[in-house]
Amino acid sequence: MNEKSLHILIVEDEQDLATLMEDYLLAAGFSCSKIHNGLEVESGVEKHQPDLILLDLMLPGKDGLDICQALRSNNQPQIPIIMVTARVEEIDRLIGLELGADDYICKPFSPREVVARVKAVLRRSQQPLEAAQTGVELHEDSQQVTIQGRSTELTTIEFSLFKLLYNEPGKIFSRQFIMDNIYSDYRIVSDRTVDSHVKKLRKKLHELTTNQDIIHSVYGAGYKYELTPR
Repeated sequence: MNEKSLHILIVEDEQDLATLMEDYLLAAGFSCSKIHNGLEVESGVEKHQPDLILLDLMLPGKDGLDICQALRSNNQPQIPIIMVTARVEEIDRLIGLELGADDYICKPFSPREVVARVKAVLRRSQQPLEAAQTGVELHEDSQQVTIQGRSTELTTIEFSLFKLLYNEPGKIFSRQFIMDNIYSDYRIVSDRTVDSHVKKLRKKLHELTTNQDIIHSVYGAGYKYELTPR
């Protein structure tokens, strides 16, 4: 995912908060536009063609749920929407998701959380494109990976490990980062444990494809996901 090419539309009537979110998103490499009135959102989407919308629930003119419903029923079903709300009642969450919201952020929040959620939703939304281009697809519900039409089941650790690498192609992940992020108690895990799981994962992936290497060791640094011909 190349974040520098992605545009985020911030729909928030609290202008200081909108500016704060914009500052953090710009620092993360995104470009941004801001809208403060619900009546301007649909035309703003047409104008800016955003890759993701941060949509406040309570807006002047037209509220976020009505906007979300309008965008989903109109010509914008593909744009991910993260609802931003200070109303944490479960009914609001359920209604929003039924209307097509991809995620929720509840106020008050950390701007870093917003950036993390934006990245996560964009990764999920782009996985079908990744699968179409490379023939590699992850199935979260069954913990399976499919490569060029052939599937294998992974263990929970193997799936988490592959998902971590797969979500950011070409990025090198250190063993320490892997231990910190995929093991429930990394204190009882060593570098050799990570290497062992990578070895088992590679073996399973190797059985699915005879012409591609998928997980690469980077000497002294860690591991990365990258499709290269054998």
